[in-house]
Amino acid sequence: MSDVLGFLKVIVQKGINLAIRDAITSDPYVVIHIGQQAVYDKDTFTLDDQMGMAEIDLKPYIAALKMAKGLHNLPNSCALKRIQPSQNNCLANESSIIWENGKITQDMRIKLKNVECGELLIQLDWNETPNCKGLESE
Repeated sequence: MSDVLGFLKVIVQKGINLAIRDAITSDPYVVIHIGQQAVYDKDTFTLDDQMGMAEIDLKPYIAALKMAKGLHNLPNSCALKRIQPSQNNCLANESSIIWENGKITQDMRIKLKNVECGELLIQLDWNETPNCKGLESE
């Protein structure tokens, strides 16, 4: 555990207007890889159908986490950084990195690619345990 910097929790809060891959609906699930997400429809008797994918840029969030030591005097709900949608990310709208109760989180509305429609609401949440190195050691 001493080589672990911490744990990034990706909370999938909601799927919006997801593509239909079964007769009238879909039963979606999310597969997360470092830097990418893919949404699939779970099928029992056939291969699962991909329902889109998205790339997430973690660099702004990690940069905010690294400066966290000096933030303890900030008021709650303070936006540390705002990231605008661009051709280099899958953001559907502006995303803010927020200081709240001693934690830094980022809410994102992600537009899925390679599919006719669909978005995901996700939240990034960093956690360190006593046995982790933490980001300062990086």
